[in-house]
Amino acid sequence: MKKILALSLLILAASPAVAQDTLFADLGGQAGIDRIVEASVDNYLADPRISKIFDESNMDRVRAQFKVQFCQIAGGPCEYKGHGMAEAHKGLRLTNADFNAVVEDLQAAMDKVGVPFAVQNRFLARLAPMQRHVVTQ
Repeated sequence: MKKILALSLLILAASPAVAQDTLFADLGGQAGIDRIVEASVDNYLADPRISKIFDESNMDRVRAQFKVQFCQIAGGPCEYKGHGMAEAHKGLRLTNADFNAVVEDLQAAMDKVGVPFAVQNRFLARLAPMQRHVVTQ
């Protein structure tokens, strides 16, 4: 029994630790996410390709929901309780071009607030699966 316990402890000690998710911290924590959201929403509203999508939206609520959702996606301590992506975008008839414009504006916002390119890519990789729930046309 002692040999099994010793062997088990030796194997555990030699095993690589599970990598900690650092994306939330790498984005600057909640303050960094808040800056990203503010800059990206400003970009969305100024972008003639997609600004009309937000015409009927309560932008204070949109900003607040993005902050919580981005926090959760980045591995932060937030819990997004808003609508799922399909439900939130139902009836908007969004295209791949719309989705791409949103991503471009988000990238520009992250550049503006100083998020390193590699960190941007890690965050965008987590957002990418949403495309299939958002694009309906």
